[in-house]
This record gives sequence, C-alpha cells and structure tokens, in this order.
Amino acid sequence: MKKKFIFLFAIVLLVLTGCGKDQSQDTIALKDHNGKEVAFPQDKPSIFFFITTYT
Repeated sequence: MKKKFIFLFAIVLLVLTGCGKDQSQDTIALKDHNGKEVAFPQDKPSIFFFITTYT
C-alpha cells in the first residue's frame, strides 16, 4: 500500500512539474530583518538562506 502511494505521488509530481513554466517572469522580493526589500535576480540561479525564530 505504501509503495503504491509513493509511486502515485511521484507520477503526480512529475506531471505537475512538466506543466510548470521554465522561468518566473516576476522578480522575487523578500523583506529582511530591517524591513528592507531584497530582490533576487531571475537571470541566473541564486541560493538564499533564511532563519526563523518563534518568540
């Protein structure tokens, strides 16, 4: 049963991935801890890290 579920999930994920766009047309913008907006370039791959805190 578990193998069937994983296989079905993999097929659905593969189909959904194939239906997506190659690249996002909008820029990705996040806010840093100071409230300033930080934009990520779309022309090349980028890696960003984030740390969340629960207070």
